[in-house]
Amino acid sequence: MTDDIRLAFAHPSERAEASTTTPCDRISLRDYIVSVEIGAFQQERGTLQRVRFNVVVEVPRLTGPIDDDVDRILSYDRVTEAIAAELEAERLNLLETLAARVADRILLEPQAQRVFVRIEKLDRGPFALGVEIVRARDGQTPDGQVHIPVPHPRVVFLANDALVSPCLTGWIDQLATMDAPLIFCTGAADTPAPHVANKLAQRRIDLLAIEQNAWTLAARDPRCVVVQTRTELDWAMKNGQISVWAPSKIVLDAVDGPSASPADAAALVAWFAGQMQAAELVIIGHPAPETDLPMQVYPVDQAVLA
Repeated sequence: MTDDIRLAFAHPSERAEASTTTPCDRISLRDYIVSVEIGAFQQERGTLQRVRFNVVVEVPRLTGPIDDDVDRILSYDRVTEAIAAELEAERLNLLETLAARVADRILLEPQAQRVFVRIEKLDRGPFALGVEIVRARDGQTPDGQVHIPVPHPRVVFLANDALVSPCLTGWIDQLATMDAPLIFCTGAADTPAPHVANKLAQRRIDLLAIEQNAWTLAARDPRCVVVQTRTELDWAMKNGQISVWAPSKIVLDAVDGPSASPADAAALVAWFAGQMQAAELVIIGHPAPETDLPMQVYPVDQAVLA
């Protein structure tokens, strides 16, 4: 086996040593295994699988006496905390996404200069499936990342009576001139969705029923665009687009997502508004859900939203 091939399958610590041109110290986390729900395939949803992490972090050589002072070094806990934080943030489909986010979070530590992250799934067969990445600190920014602020939107929940109201276009006109990006949300239509015994299947059916109503709203006003991912929502908010939330992806990818039952539609929207750090939640034609966000509630016969 050539040295290149050997290094391709070597532990990240060996790869780090072989690729380093400047002297440095390294800390490593080996064979750290957690059970997590992750994966793009349907059979990977609703079930936990073991995932193994191997991480090596390069840090500058310490100068002067260490004095056995933990504050002078990068603690191993910061590595495991970075993994835990990204696993808790949202459900992910790809190991590549998880690896990149863990690496970026570790590079926020002032001592971290370069990080090797290897992540492997252990339960997809009699083998390990994995990805390995290398990320280095960006010398142009103090913390290794560029943070672009996202506006705080106004999230508007339209009950079914509001969707068919003759005031709908006027409400959109009024809300579009206000001081925050606009995201509309709906519940399911009044026609009952199919009911099945399997909970995961029922959750998807309920979410799809909501999305049917979202498309109905979009069809009534061409300014309203149906979106389903956080990336699309962020782009829309920055570019003045009015969005209609299709909830399936964000709800299913949430680590601890809310119920999608048609009876809980307003609560689902309140949860979403919290996830988006909304400036305000507006409810039209429905009782107020429980939330700590600023909120306005209007009846469907109120033409002017004051």
